Amino acid sequence: MQVTMFSIILYEPEIPPNTGNIIRLCANTGAKLHLIEPLGFEMDEPRLKRAGLDYREFAEVEVHKNLLDCIASLGAPRLFALSTRGRTTYSSATFRDGDAFIFGPETRGLPDEVLESLPAEQRLRLPMQSNSRSLNLSNTAAVVVYEAWRQSGFTGGA
Repeated sequence: MQVTMFSIILYEPEIPPNTGNIIRLCANTGAKLHLIEPLGFEMDEPRLKRAGLDYREFAEVEVHKNLLDCIASLGAPRLFALSTRGRTTYSSATFRDGDAFIFGPETRGLPDEVLESLPAEQRLRLPMQSNSRSLNLSNTAAVVVYEAWRQSGFTGGA
């Protein structure tokens, strides 16, 4: 039985292979995936399926009309936004069951109003070289989800 402890929220995702990779991440970590419309692809798009391989049946994926509906469906979880504009490193945050991680669209990141709605300590970033712009969305999601899962003792893992 899969244990869902964390949620990944993709705000208006644009690139099918990233979402497919994150579906695979969710299947392997027990996280639940929430997609906020509009999506930059169709859920049956071949590139999404190829990246997710046959993991779609093992991952919980839900599509929401907007961010507020998503948050309400999760029971108002503690949110962490991932952004190159965050000031707190992901490794200094303390995560707990039920936390949700929100990621913005690949080409523009999260809107300012979403970021500014969260306390500074919940706006996270991954350290990078000073001349770097950003990491791939699915790589960033994997780093953060695995850190949160590590902090919980890899509950439900083998």
